[in-house]
Amino acid sequence: MSLDEQYQVVLWLMAIAGPLVLVVLLFVAAPYGRFSRAGWGPRIDNRIGWLLMEAPASLVVAWVMLFEMTTTVTSMVFLLLWQLHYFHRAFVYPFTLTSNRLMPISVVLMAVAFNCVNGFLISYHFVLNADQYTTDWFYTPLFIGGCCLYFAGFWITKRSDALLRALRGPGESGYRIPRGFLFERVSCPNYLGEIIQWSGWALLTVSGAGVVFLIWTLANLLPRALASHQWYKETFADYPRDRRALIPGLL
Repeated sequence: MSLDEQYQVVLWLMAIAGPLVLVVLLFVAAPYGRFSRAGWGPRIDNRIGWLLMEAPASLVVAWVMLFEMTTTVTSMVFLLLWQLHYFHRAFVYPFTLTSNRLMPISVVLMAVAFNCVNGFLISYHFVLNADQYTTDWFYTPLFIGGCCLYFAGFWITKRSDALLRALRGPGESGYRIPRGFLFERVSCPNYLGEIIQWSGWALLTVSGAGVVFLIWTLANLLPRALASHQWYKETFADYPRDRRALIPGLL
């Protein structure tokens, strides 16, 4: 079986598995953060956990696009856009966390497996379709519109994360009601930002891998946003009743 055939098999398997994961997570919240609970095996510091599980997304894509294909201007632009999110998520974000919570190793290992497979799909798309991406690609409406979505989502996510971090002092691990910015409209603008960002990636690359990654992003973040919204309402009697979980005025 050729690399292209192997790639298509993995891509379709991931496309099929994504909606199944969505259904499961609608009933079983992933056991980290506010939903951390016993029964998922040994646990490690969440900073180490975040670093370990996000690092493959950065490193696999970087390795393939730097050493497994001919370097071009377009490939470097795509790599920089990817690393803008994942280098920060793996090697900066974990060290901004102020709480001392623990994360199940089982969750870390599942995330590592996903990020390795997803990194393979994202990066080898460019290996297998290198001729498609000339510098003319930068002037297409798809690339320009996708970049607008990507950076809008990135900004929403980072600003939301900063507001969440500001709710806690050093060593604190409790929860408060988030205020300001899009938190006045939805409970999880950080998740909304990621969904917008990876919608932009799917558009600016016009790739099956980008679409599959967006499916998995929705499969993970939509159920978690719904569960987090319900948790806020049950935990805080004064939680704003007009907030939605993820999409202002709708959901």
